[in-house]
Amino acid sequence: MAKRAAVILAGCGVYDGTEVHEASAVLVHLSRAGAKVQMFAPNTEMMHVVNHCEGKPMTDKRNVLQESARIARGEVTDLAKLNVADHDVLIIPGGFGAAKNLSDWATKGKDYSVKPLVEKVIKSFHQAGKPIAMCCISPVLAAKAIPGCELTVGHDCECEKWPYAGVAKSMVELGCKHVNKNVGEVHVDKKNKLVTTSAFMCNAPVHEIYDGLGVMVTEVLKLA
Repeated sequence: MAKRAAVILAGCGVYDGTEVHEASAVLVHLSRAGAKVQMFAPNTEMMHVVNHCEGKPMTDKRNVLQESARIARGEVTDLAKLNVADHDVLIIPGGFGAAKNLSDWATKGKDYSVKPLVEKVIKSFHQAGKPIAMCCISPVLAAKAIPGCELTVGHDCECEKWPYAGVAKSMVELGCKHVNKNVGEVHVDKKNKLVTTSAFMCNAPVHEIYDGLGVMVTEVLKLA
C-alpha cells in the first residue's frame, strides 16, 4: 500500500517562505517512492515579504497558504484541516518561512516559539508514533515540539561551507542532541522517529542537496 505523506509548506521562496528546491526535491523523491502526497500550509499572513533580487523586505502583505499554492500547483490545503489519521508521515522542508511563518525563530532566536497550530500537528504525529522528516532550518521546530530529540542541521563548526553552524550549537543549548552530518547524510532519531538533514544549511551544489533529501525521504518512509 502506498505511504501517505503530509507536507507542510510555509510560503514560496527561500527568504520568506519554503525553499523551492527543497520542496521540489522532496516531492520528486516521494513521487518516485510511490507515496501519496497532500500539501498543507497555515492560512495566515506572512511575517513579511522579501524582494528576492535584493534580499530586502517589501511593504506587501501576503498569505502563507496562497503563496504555498505556487509550489503546490494550486493543490494545497489549510493546515487547520490536517487529520493525522489520514497520513503516515509528516515532512517539513526548510527555507526561512519555517523560521518566520511556522515559528518566530528568525526574530527571537533561542527564545522562539513554534506557531500553535504547527506545534499541535508535530506533537500529534509524534504522539501517534508516526515518523517526521525535517531539513535545513526546519529541525528547529522539532527542537521545541519534541524536547530532547536528536537531530542534525549539518555541522557545528562555522566555515564557508557551513555558515549557519551556530544553529547547531543553539540546538544543544535547547537540550537536544545535535549530530554532525554531511549534506548527503541524515540523522535518524529512532526513539522519536525523527529524520533530519542539513540541505541548504550547507553551501553545497544543488545536486548534493537533492541527493541528501532523497536519503531523508527514503529513511522516513522506512519508519512508516
